[in-house]
Order: sequence, then structure tokens, then C-alpha cells
Amino acid sequence: MKGPDCSGLKYCSVREFSTCEVLAPKPVFNGQLPSLQNPNHTEIDEEEGRPTMPNLSVLVTVLTVLPFVCLSFSPESPTHRRLLVLLDDHSLQSSHSIFFHSLTSRGFDLDFKLAEDPKLSLQRYGQYLYEGLVLFAPSAHSFGGALDVQSVLDFVDAGHDLILTADASASDLIRSIAKQCGVNFDEDSSAVVIDHTNYAVLETQGDHTLIASDDFIQSDVILGKKKFEAPVLFKGIAHSLSASNSLVLKVLSASPSAYSANPNARLSYPPSLTGSAISLVSVLQARNNARVLISGSTDMFSNKLFRSAVQKVGNSNKFEKSGNEQFVTELSKWIFHEIGHLKAVNVRHNKVGENNEPAIYRINDDLDYYIEIYEWSGKSWEPYVANDVQVQFFMMSPFVLKTLETDQKGQYHTSFKVPDVYGVFQFKVDYHRLGYTSLSLSKQIPVRPFRHNEYERFIPTAFPYYGASFTTSAPTIWFRFCRWLGFLSSALSSCTTSKQTAKTMHETTLHGADPPFFLSTFVEGLLIVTYKVAWEAWGQTLYKFGLALGLRMVIVESNSYESISSLSDSLENGWEAYPTLVKVKRLGESFQDCYSSWTPRSANMAADSLASQRSPKMCDVTWVNRPHLR
Repeated sequence: MKGPDCSGLKYCSVREFSTCEVLAPKPVFNGQLPSLQNPNHTEIDEEEGRPTMPNLSVLVTVLTVLPFVCLSFSPESPTHRRLLVLLDDHSLQSSHSIFFHSLTSRGFDLDFKLAEDPKLSLQRYGQYLYEGLVLFAPSAHSFGGALDVQSVLDFVDAGHDLILTADASASDLIRSIAKQCGVNFDEDSSAVVIDHTNYAVLETQGDHTLIASDDFIQSDVILGKKKFEAPVLFKGIAHSLSASNSLVLKVLSASPSAYSANPNARLSYPPSLTGSAISLVSVLQARNNARVLISGSTDMFSNKLFRSAVQKVGNSNKFEKSGNEQFVTELSKWIFHEIGHLKAVNVRHNKVGENNEPAIYRINDDLDYYIEIYEWSGKSWEPYVANDVQVQFFMMSPFVLKTLETDQKGQYHTSFKVPDVYGVFQFKVDYHRLGYTSLSLSKQIPVRPFRHNEYERFIPTAFPYYGASFTTSAPTIWFRFCRWLGFLSSALSSCTTSKQTAKTMHETTLHGADPPFFLSTFVEGLLIVTYKVAWEAWGQTLYKFGLALGLRMVIVESNSYESISSLSDSLENGWEAYPTLVKVKRLGESFQDCYSSWTPRSANMAADSLASQRSPKMCDVTWVNRPHLR
């Protein structure tokens, strides 16, 4: 942890302490530290080369703060930290020396002060000077200096650790701090824990308020893996856990026969705390991983109970040494993060088959997620191995929840498919395990839908819809196919009839007849007739032939413009062909539609050729006014 950048001081962690130095702002004059109070500093004693009084005060301030900052907590090494120990009186420093010595032997720097010291302060220049606080002042009614209940709670809220002990003389100040941490001491200030079946025997008689307890929390992380041989001696007040605080745990509990009362007074009402509801020692790990130990006995940490032999009443087993030292030592290691401390590093994710972390994923992408977790062993970081670490792919709620696989070397990995939902997702790891610091990691990543050119040509899930579409259109296709077959059959039949008719006409011509027309085709009831000169007999034969076929429409084509004009418009009498044209027009009215159309001779070569072959025999009558043929 680094302090504020003030007074030209380089703040460093314990691991950098050997190279910690004071850096003077440039320029440096004669190797001396310039005044930080006055930028235009020129106050140097040229004769003796010493800084004057303003410089000297700055230098003293820097050197005073330097040890505190250099011993600050480093997240890379959660040991070698500075602890503030507040005492009721200095005699506790000697009566509890074994406990204090165990802390210093593990690298902690202890700063002993009285609880009423007027210079007490937990922070300076906005930075905390200590990483832990030990309150062995159960009878203190107030703290000195700038320390109060709120400053202690802020100290814990900032992620720092606390050990608080009490006894029968516990003040309202200590009770208030404990209550804010989810622990409620017995409201009867004269009450202590009494147990008539689980007390320690001392020489010839036993003290029923000296409890011998071996009801420990089942956690190798909090109390270590070494089994407790002897029970722990406890002499103090009882407390219960707040039902509204789920973070508080009982570490040492009383037996079902214990109760809290005044041992020097007769009970006039049932005790408020009895049995297993009584907690002797409790711990709290806050959501920011700050740890708090609350004990109802200060004597439990004393040299006397550390070295005391112990024997439970009614039990023949006698132990030369109580389990207090082992219990307190292991528990203090956990409180000050020497054990049970986790860190997560190298959190990354990428698409399968790639190494770079993308800025955005696409729905249905396959991805890999990696994280490395290590545990502090007290001396170094060791791989943390567990099978219950999970990652969530989260947006409002978890869309994917996967258990990570470990390679036994600290790295955890899993693979999964991005859900078919686009939006802003998070990779979340919320790991909470009894005794270990919590890991709460979150990494945001957006997910986009397919672009218009990224969709599959045929989506497998849409096959039922494809089938329904074809099933619906199949009858329509079949109906059109059948209609086309009917049309084709009708056309072929018409063509056959036309060929037979043409053959009949040709035979008639060969036998000397003079057909004045040429039948070209029949198409779906349409008769197209091309003729050169419309004679009466052949005109009647033509229309009778059409009526016999049941035709509804007849189109008559000729290269005689005057004849076609006469049939299309009103007929004028005076032309020798008038009677014939009148009969032709009347016969044409027998059809639903009858049209006359002029066609040039160049487009009527077939009919003209047939007519020209028989032209000398066509008629023995000479037209007076022969029509002009175009």
C-alpha cells in the first residue's frame, strides 16, 4: 500500500523497505533537502552546510512518518505489518507477553499505547498508519486523541483487522463496538459464564467460572490442521450472535449446561443466555474481507492460562498445558490474513482457437475462460486447489453457470457457448468458502447478434416451416400442372384436326374443285381462314364447316382490301360481288365473334399459291369491275 505523495517522500511496501529512501524534489542543492514549505527556498547555512529550522522540521516530519508507511500492508505479502495495541495499563504487556511475542516473531511490528493516550490516531495525511488494531482495554470508557467508536468502525470498513477482548468490567464503549460487529454481550454487567459440568479443576477444588471448552468450529483454515489435544480455558463474559448478521461465526462455544449469571448472587430470574446459545469467542469476516475477533475473556490471552495445566471435572485426563496458546496463535494467524487469504490473477477470456481477448462476442460463439487463484501459505503464494469455483455469464440473471476445472497448479478453466441473446454481459466469479477471503470478480463484455450476411442459408430449426410452405404450395403446383396437361392435349387434338382438314381440302383441289380459301390452323376454338376470293358456295361451305366444328370465333383474312372493307363496314349495293358478300356476312353472324382482316399478298403466299394453281378454272364469269388486289 502506498501513502500520499507529499513532502517528496517515496512510500513503499515492506518488501521495498531495504531500498526505501527520501527523494528530494529537483533540483537538489548541495545534497540537502529543499524546503517544501517555500518553493523559493534558499535557506541553507553555507558555513556549516546544515539546513535551517524550517528544513529541519520538514526532515523530522518525514523521518517520523517513514517507518509507519514503509511497514504498511502489501497485497503481495500479507505479513510484516504494523499493529496498534491499546492497553488498560502497561502491566498487560508483561502478563500477556507470550501472545505479543508470537506476533513479533511472525514479523509484526507492535505499537503499545494506553487507551487514554491523548495522541492516539489511526491515520495521518488521510492514510492509515496501522493494518491491525488490538484492543486489550475492556474497562476503557473512552479513547484518547482522535480515536472513538466511529473511527474504529471506519478502520474496519477500510479493510483492516481488529481483535477485541472483554471481561466482567467491560465498558459501554467496548460493548458498543462489539454490537456494531454483530455481537451482543450479556446486558448484566456482573454476569459471567458459569458451567457446573465443564469447568477446570485447579488443585483440590474447581472454579465453576473457569470454563474448559473444546467445542471448536470445524474449520482447518481458521484453527489450523493440527488437532487440539487439550481444552481451552476461558474466564469471562458470555455473548450471543446477532440474528441479523450472517457474517459472524462461533469459534469457541459453551456447553449445553453453561449459563450467564452473577456467581456471587442467588438467581432470582432465569438467565438471559444459556447453553449452546452462548458464544465464548466469535469471529467476523466482513464483505470487504476485513476480519474481527471478539472474545469475552482477556485472560484467555494471558501467560497464566497459556501455561496452566488443565483437567476437566469428571475426566481423569490431565494435560500439562492448556490449548490456549495453540488456539490463540492459530486464530490470530487467520485474523491477520496469514492463512486463508486468496488472490485471483490473470483473468482472461477468448474465443476458442484464439489467444487475444476480443472487445465483443457474437451470439453462439464458443469461448474459453481462465483464472488463476493462489493462497497465501504464510511465506509464499501457493496454488489454490478446489472443485467448487464457478463462473457466471450474467445479464440481469445468470444465463450460464459453469464449474471451473483446475490443473492443480492454480489455473482454472472452462469453455461454453455464448447464449443466443445479445446485450451487455458480465463474467462474474463470486467465491465464498468458510475461512477464506471472498473473491468477487466481474468483467463486462458486450454480445452482438448476427450480421445480415452471417446467417446460415438454411436454418435447421426452420425446417418445419419450410415443409409447411412446400405442403401448402404443392396442391397449387399440381393443379397448374394438370391444367397445362389439359391445354396441351387440347392443342394436340386441334392440330390433328387441322391436319386432317387440310388434307381433305388438298384432295378436293386435286379432284378439280376450286377452293377459294386456305385453312391455316385451329387453336382453342379459334378458326383462322385465309382466302383469295370468297365465292358464295365456298363461303357457305366455310361457315358450315366452322359451325360443324362448334367454333365460337372465326377470323377471315384476305389480300382483297375492298372485300375486307365491305365486310367490316356497311355494304354498298352496285358491285357484282355484293350478293355474295351479303351471304358471307350473314353466315358470319352465326358465330359468337367473326372478324375480317386484310393481309398483304406477301404474308398470304400459301393461299395465293393454291389459288393461282387453279386460277384459269376458278370461274367462267368475268367481273365487270374486278376489285383491285393489293
